[in-house]
Amino acid sequence: MPNIFPYPPPLPSAWPWRFCSAVVHNVTIRFVFSLVLGLVATLACHAQPPNSTCAGAALLCAEQPQTANNTGSPVNMLGGCPATGAPLWYSFTTNSQGGIVNVTVTNIDCPLISGTSSEINAVVLSGDGTCNLPAFVQASDCEQGNDEVTVTTVPLAANTRYWVVISGAINGMDTLPAQCDFALMLSGPGANIINVDVDAGPDVTIEEGNDTQLNGQVVDLTDFTWSPTSGLSGTDNLQPIASPASTTIYSLSTTVAGCDFTDQVTVEIIRLINPPNTFTPNGDGKNDLWEIPGMADYPGAQVVIHDRWGQVVYRSTGYRDPWDGTAKGRPLSVGTYYYHIQLNQLEGRSPPYVGFVTIIR
Repeated sequence: MPNIFPYPPPLPSAWPWRFCSAVVHNVTIRFVFSLVLGLVATLACHAQPPNSTCAGAALLCAEQPQTANNTGSPVNMLGGCPATGAPLWYSFTTNSQGGIVNVTVTNIDCPLISGTSSEINAVVLSGDGTCNLPAFVQASDCEQGNDEVTVTTVPLAANTRYWVVISGAINGMDTLPAQCDFALMLSGPGANIINVDVDAGPDVTIEEGNDTQLNGQVVDLTDFTWSPTSGLSGTDNLQPIASPASTTIYSLSTTVAGCDFTDQVTVEIIRLINPPNTFTPNGDGKNDLWEIPGMADYPGAQVVIHDRWGQVVYRSTGYRDPWDGTAKGRPLSVGTYYYHIQLNQLEGRSPPYVGFVTIIR
């Protein structure tokens, strides 16, 4: 196959400048042609993104970052702002309150290709609910940059669909728009769903053995789930009764405008007292009494201790004098004994504390 760009034949030595000019011109053409081939190869490695048009707009969900690359999107397709191309389209729906929305583009990484820019452009558009392009108007300024770009909208209407267009900028002498990797995230009072349209309620602290009512809220009362289910009175109720055996984080999940969201509530279980499970009443002055930290706060507490046959070996109202491991003044044998403690708080009776304590001599 003949060379597409053949060197010119040798020229008389009287015209050396013509030969040099021809060679330089030829090398320049080869260089430009190589750059074009490189760009074509780059584009060929990237199929056209499905969201390169409004009809294929990808879904944006609040506080859920996405990564993308606009390589392969038509370079001659306007990106919603002047001097842009290779657009990617996204859409989102505002929450039930509406308000200002932020779109932040980060991690912008554009390959260095001659004739292309290295900046990304972003804009938010409002429309008539369809992809009728003449109906679109800007809901934000056009912003661009090569490091981080943040677009802030005017206050947006509640429960309304809007569009975001991310495109490559065409600056100065550039002939092609930037085609880059980037990440983007939607946020702001008009977009955030957690604690607005999905709320698992405030965290709760309860005493061991007690229960509490959760206070979940979602927009769609027919589409939600609680997890885990252990300790709940039911999962088909936004306000179930929770009585977990230990501290538990419950998750309330639902779908809003095609996006999945989960909020969490913690039910913390506390023990007002923590009776030790051993003591050594051997008269050495160390650990001779069954001391229970915090019992002094409950002067009306009832403490009952019995042996493995169920016979009561100690009974007390209040715990001013801790048990010394005796019954009727006589030392009890080494072994395991069982307690039942009712605190009798001023705010009402709470579930009893039950367990075992072992005498070691």
